[in-house]
Amino acid sequence: FTRFDSDVGHYVGFTRLGEMNAEHLNSDPAKMEYKRTAVDRYCRHNYEVFAPFSVERRVPPSTSQSLPVH
Repeated sequence: FTRFDSDVGHYVGFTRLGEMNAEHLNSDPAKMEYKRTAVDRYCRHNYEVFAPFSVERRVPPSTSQSLPVH
């Protein structure tokens, strides 16, 4: 399993095969630059748009639980 980690700016593998894939993907400077700019174009923009409706809307956890009556 491999994914691009935008916090560190490169692909990260989570299994031995994933590590091998990440090493291969990280070795191409042109593809890496494209991926980093794609994060800036899409991910950061979308995060700023949707964060007020998702991440920033927190509800304190409820300490009581209602059980249905049968």
